[in-house]
Amino acid sequence: MFGEWWTADTEAVISQALQTGGGPNVSDAFTINGLPGPLYNCSAKDTFKLKVQPGKTYMLRIINAALNDELFFSIAGHRLTVVDVDAVYIKPITVETILITPGQTTNVLLTTKPSYPGATYYMLAAPYSTARPGTFDNTTVAGILEYKDPASPSPAAFNKNLPVLRPTLPQINDTSFVANYTGRLRSLATAEYPADVPREVDRRFLFTVGLGTHPCAVNGTCQGPTNDTRFAASVNNVSFVLPTTALLQAHFTGRSNGVYSPNFPAAPLVPFNYTGTPPNNTNVANGTKLVVLPYGASVELVMQGTSILGAESHPLHLHGFNFFVVGQGFGNFDPVKDPANYNLVDPVERNTVGVPAAGWVAIRFRADNPGTYQFNRAPVTCQLDVPDQQS
Repeated sequence: MFGEWWTADTEAVISQALQTGGGPNVSDAFTINGLPGPLYNCSAKDTFKLKVQPGKTYMLRIINAALNDELFFSIAGHRLTVVDVDAVYIKPITVETILITPGQTTNVLLTTKPSYPGATYYMLAAPYSTARPGTFDNTTVAGILEYKDPASPSPAAFNKNLPVLRPTLPQINDTSFVANYTGRLRSLATAEYPADVPREVDRRFLFTVGLGTHPCAVNGTCQGPTNDTRFAASVNNVSFVLPTTALLQAHFTGRSNGVYSPNFPAAPLVPFNYTGTPPNNTNVANGTKLVVLPYGASVELVMQGTSILGAESHPLHLHGFNFFVVGQGFGNFDPVKDPANYNLVDPVERNTVGVPAAGWVAIRFRADNPGTYQFNRAPVTCQLDVPDQQS
């Protein structure tokens, strides 16, 4: 379990960021199973140790529970075979390093060395980020892979005299590694585990995701990209406002007026060069708007990253559904050329996907789970509404 360690009150951190409009203060450390490890000051004793025996195969169930950081993970001297992402089997791939975004899970097989190696091995996790205006914790957390010494009667006591080997992680902004890794993930697509990808599409959407600005309040002090602005995340130029009445309750009682409006734009109202020169006006609108989907509809959603305030990868999670990642690329999505390269045979099935920095990703799913669901990565949020068959 990858997480973060804070000495500050996290509610106070969020409150300050909302008041100033700047990026939130970063965490003091990353953690593995709650422990920051020996690479941080004063925490050498607070280190997660994975004790193993030679010639065995172990399954590691990896979860990224960090707030806002995509993480590289690697174990020195060992390769990892990825067999599952977001609780769905994939065609196994063997790698030295994985990438896991907030909210994602990854199961890997770790095969230990055939005999006692006389060494211990760092397990490292460090962030992937291309953000220029944003803030992130640029540190590395370490755990230790420790072999049981067959000559020792005690159970896998850590021998401080053994060399500790360290893996080499990708550079913090290694977008080509990320694209190559995510592009290798494929569903099993077998008779037992089929990839039931929608071939026909009933509804198509293009969502731009990224950072814009809000004007600073009168006589206010702001810490956005300029002194008179605040950072504001948006989808199709709409920055989500959380209502005081539950959305599902408003839908169920038929009293949506004043709570939400069902007119979320299916595409940007004002198209622009999404990954090129940003528009002069970077302000975004506020609203509580929903995408309403007919029950059972087959949906294609293209999420287009923007570079309005710098290109950044955006992991997005769809509540209530799994989806198939049928395509991805860099630059602006081309609705004429790009769909010809979709993978409709064995695309990976997920519930969380990263929108590439200065790029796009296309997903497909069936709207067959009635309810209202967020599609979000804090603070980027959109809301889906799927009525039941009788609505």
